[in-house]
Amino acid sequence: MHLNKITVLFLVWSCVVFGQKKITVEEIYSGVYTAKAMDELKSMQNTNHYTVLNFDKNTGSSQIDVYDFGTLKKVTTLIDTKQFKALPKIESYSFDASEKQLLLACNKKQIFRHSFTADYFLFDTATQVLVKLFDFPVQEPTFSPDGKKIAYARENNLYVYDLSSKTTTTITTDGKKNSIINGITDWVYEEEFAFVKAFDWSKDSQIIAYIRFDESQVPEFSMSIFKKDLYPTIETFKYPKAGEKNSEVSLHIYDVNAKSTQKVNLETYSDFYIPRIQWTNDAHVLSAQILNRHQDSLDLLFIDGNSAVAKVVLNEKDKAYVAVTNDLTFLKDNSFIWTSEKDGFNHIYLYDKTGKFKNQVTKGNWEVTKYYGFDAKTNTVFYQSVENSSINKAIYKIGLDGKNKVLLSPKTGANAATFSPNFQYYINTFSTAEQPTRYSLNDSKTGKELQVIENNEALATQLKAYNLPVKEFFVLKTDKGNELNAWIMKPKDFDASKKYPVFMIQYSGPGSQQVVNQWGNSNEYWFMMLAQQGYIVACVDGRGTGFKGANFKKCTQKQLGKFEVEDQIDAAKVIGNYPFVDKTRIGIWGWSYGGFMASNCIMKGNDVFKMAIAVAPVTNWRFYDSVYTERYMQTPQENPRGYDDNSPMNFVQQLKGKFLLIHGSGDDNVHVQNSMQMMEAMIQANIQFDSQIYPDNDHSIRGGKTRMQLYNKMTNFIKENL
Repeated sequence: MHLNKITVLFLVWSCVVFGQKKITVEEIYSGVYTAKAMDELKSMQNTNHYTVLNFDKNTGSSQIDVYDFGTLKKVTTLIDTKQFKALPKIESYSFDASEKQLLLACNKKQIFRHSFTADYFLFDTATQVLVKLFDFPVQEPTFSPDGKKIAYARENNLYVYDLSSKTTTTITTDGKKNSIINGITDWVYEEEFAFVKAFDWSKDSQIIAYIRFDESQVPEFSMSIFKKDLYPTIETFKYPKAGEKNSEVSLHIYDVNAKSTQKVNLETYSDFYIPRIQWTNDAHVLSAQILNRHQDSLDLLFIDGNSAVAKVVLNEKDKAYVAVTNDLTFLKDNSFIWTSEKDGFNHIYLYDKTGKFKNQVTKGNWEVTKYYGFDAKTNTVFYQSVENSSINKAIYKIGLDGKNKVLLSPKTGANAATFSPNFQYYINTFSTAEQPTRYSLNDSKTGKELQVIENNEALATQLKAYNLPVKEFFVLKTDKGNELNAWIMKPKDFDASKKYPVFMIQYSGPGSQQVVNQWGNSNEYWFMMLAQQGYIVACVDGRGTGFKGANFKKCTQKQLGKFEVEDQIDAAKVIGNYPFVDKTRIGIWGWSYGGFMASNCIMKGNDVFKMAIAVAPVTNWRFYDSVYTERYMQTPQENPRGYDDNSPMNFVQQLKGKFLLIHGSGDDNVHVQNSMQMMEAMIQANIQFDSQIYPDNDHSIRGGKTRMQLYNKMTNFIKENL
């Protein structure tokens, strides 16, 4: 059918005037609704400036620009790739301590979630000289504090490169794929302890401490990689599943001048983790966090850099698990700031240099969600918390003595801060469920907003034509008396006299949060699209989720999927009884842990849920990695019922509704094995279901048109079955 111009104009006009402009999956996943951001924002340490990595679409060049915190005006451009023909697009960067030298990462090749190799260029901002460092890609190159050397990892070994002599010294030689790794974490550490660089320079640039991983006894996992080749290749890597052998870790101290290595004596520990190492302000004292395999006891060690002798300065125990802290901060006298959940909520503590408790800096029935730093001049700590509501985040400052607390963020919603080096200013990143991300310059004494940097007004104006549905936040009380944070999104033409189908979305994993008052990612637009098409979309954070205290979060210990599934079913029953809801048409969706949940809900809640979509789900915790799983479940050998009673594979006979199971065949995190064995269980039970495998896709299932196809498939499944 051919339409003339007048007809087309009328249709466009009537779509906007008489209804909403419709969101489409194609627009969502081609970036039409993407908010502007400040990429690679870094606060400089020696001047009151910050840097941002900018990209010029017209020229295809990338620039590292310097801005003044006080005026927000651009001070200079440190480097622009169009001035250096040999320099590819800059993907990330780091400074030396003087902030005169830059390491530029280009041509990144991803390994796992956080790890990558890249080509690195060294740039001297004073001389404007650019040098490609090596003829090969490396990992995690790091300046020594004096700026004279760079330590880096290559093919599981560690090296030191001297910038003046242009010579390389080898620290380790025994690195071998799937056997020995020096200074870089293994798969499970990277994924679950969220770090890659397992080495650190001492403050005087004389010593490098590093962790060595012996993964030779760790079982291997293999995946077929299909691509478009005649024969698939096999990717094999070490992956410790729950209850299986972990890497044996050891801690080593390398003397740069003597070129000698000592091993730290950790013989009092067995089957343990080293999730963090960090040099203190004493150049010869290294700190290390040592965690037992059950993860319910953590020691903070101080290690003498000369003798490699270790002593315990702090121990934390928990009946469930101890969270590893990223917030360890050493003050001038080597006293230190530490965050802990030991009083039932995550708070900030101060200890002296021997590990003796001095005082609790923050306290109350609320969580500190981010520690930003300490201003030694004013003895002030800056942090983010959920003090004014577990769904909002605010910025505060407080004296190191726990007095004179000040709320700095003036707006209610999601606030995050990047402070200037002298703590005079901060860039506030603010959003709500209805306000796209907004960047402003604020005063750190009062929190007063001084200037708007970016308010994404263009995006907000663009979205007005869509007359988007909004989230209504509330507390849902189940029949069992559990009070759970929730939101509901109704169609804009909502009619209370009608009965609507409900599509529930959730993640539900330990410490997670989906019910939060902030601008969402691309999934949020998909939820809005479904609301535009006549669905009520709802989300409930059940027991086990975060920011409501340790008891709420840790009640799921040893039985993942029990209370969380119970809460989703109970919440669906409450929502189903709303007068405007058709209780026979309730569906549920989730990805990863959320996929595990959606699978369980459609089976254990077969009288409540009509359909479910599970993307990349864990289907039995026996298949998942040791660090994550055992933190909450202990081992399958110790807790077999905890694993089996909540595995959806064991309840396929209860499936009545429509079920769509989706997985990437190249998922190195939640292996496709989970879905394959789930499929086999349903096949042998003669149960009908739908499924989709995405060849070679990892846990994120993206790239090219993949997301468009995936979300169109899920949308069609919802329309056909809900």
